[in-house]
Amino acid sequence: MSNQVKPIRVLVLGCGNMGASHAMAYHTNPGFEIVGLVSRGKSKEVLNARMGNKYALFNDMDEAMEATKPDAVCISTYPDTHEKYAVQAFEAGCHVFIEKPVADSVEGAERVIAAGKKANKKLVVGYILRHHPSWEKFIELTAELGKPLVMRMNLNQQSDGAMWTLHRNLMNALSPIVDCGVHYIDVMCQMTRSKPVQVYAIGARLTEEIPAGNYNYGQLQIRFEDGSVGWYEAGWGPMMSETAFFVKDVVGPKGSVSIVAKEAGAAGKSSSIEAHTKTESIRFHHADLTKDELFAKEDTWINLEDEPDHQELCNREQAYFLKAILEDLDLSAHGEDAVNSLRIAFACDESVRTGQVVKLN
Repeated sequence: MSNQVKPIRVLVLGCGNMGASHAMAYHTNPGFEIVGLVSRGKSKEVLNARMGNKYALFNDMDEAMEATKPDAVCISTYPDTHEKYAVQAFEAGCHVFIEKPVADSVEGAERVIAAGKKANKKLVVGYILRHHPSWEKFIELTAELGKPLVMRMNLNQQSDGAMWTLHRNLMNALSPIVDCGVHYIDVMCQMTRSKPVQVYAIGARLTEEIPAGNYNYGQLQIRFEDGSVGWYEAGWGPMMSETAFFVKDVVGPKGSVSIVAKEAGAAGKSSSIEAHTKTESIRFHHADLTKDELFAKEDTWINLEDEPDHQELCNREQAYFLKAILEDLDLSAHGEDAVNSLRIAFACDESVRTGQVVKLN
C-alpha cells in the first residue's frame, strides 16, 4: 500500500453496470475502503451480495454523505445527475471519480471542473480506453502513418432486455453519439494532436420509445486543422444491425492500422460491455510499393490475446484515481480533454438537430 497510512474511504453512487465494476475495483484494492453503496433501486443489494454483504446501503446521496463522511465519491449514475452529484461531493471536500460524460451539458461540465479546482480535489473521468494497453498501442501506431489521417470508428449496439432498458434510460438525457462518442472523439484528438475545426452529423429516431427530441442512431464527422477527418457511428436498440457494427480503422499516407476483433465483432456481441473494449489483434498495413507498384511489405499483425478484460480495466482506472490522490497529480489537462470531447460531441448533436455544419472555435 506504499506509504499510505489508511485507505481512501469511498462512497459508490450508482450500482449498475459501471458502478458495480468500479465497486469491485475498490473492494479488491487495499488502498480503498468502501463506506457505502447508493442506488434508488435494488442494484445496491445485488452488488453488496456479490461482495459478501459487507457494506452499508443508502437510497440517496444526502443521507449517505451525512452518515459516511467519505474522502472520495464514485459517480456512475445517469448523466443528467452527474453535475449535481459531483459539485455536491466537491463542496463536501471529496475527491471525485465520475463516469463519462462529465455532465449533460458543456456548461455543466465546466461547472464540475471549476468546483474541483475550488475544492482543490481530484477529478478523474472514466475514459476507460486511456487505460487500455491495446488502445494505447493503436494510438501510438497511427503516429507512423503520416498526416492527414482518416479515422473510421463505430459501435452500434443491438440491444434487448435489460440492455435496451439501460439504453432507453440513457436516451432520456443524451443521444448515443454523445454518450459513446466522447470516448472515440477523445481517441481521434489523441491521434491527430490537431484542433478540430468543424463537425457535421446526421441522426434518425427509429423508435417511439424515446423522448420526441432525441434519436437512437447517429453518425458524426469531424474535420481537423491538419486536414485529418474522422467519423463515428452509434446506434442503440432492438432494430440495429450487427453487420459491421465494430469498425476501428485509421488510414494515413503511409498505410493503415485497424483493430481486428474477430471474437468481439461476432454476431450477438454488439451489446456486450465486455466486447466493447476488446481488440484481440491490430493489423498494420504498409502502403510502400516496389518499382513494379506491388506491395513491398506484408501486413504486420500484432496479437493482443493477453489483454485486460473489462473488470481489469476498471481496476486500472481506480488504481490511477488512487495514484492521483496520493501523489497529488496535476489533472488539469485530463479535465480539459474531458470537457473538449464533450464540447465536440454536443456540437455534433446540434448539427443533427439543425442539419447544419457546426464550426468549432
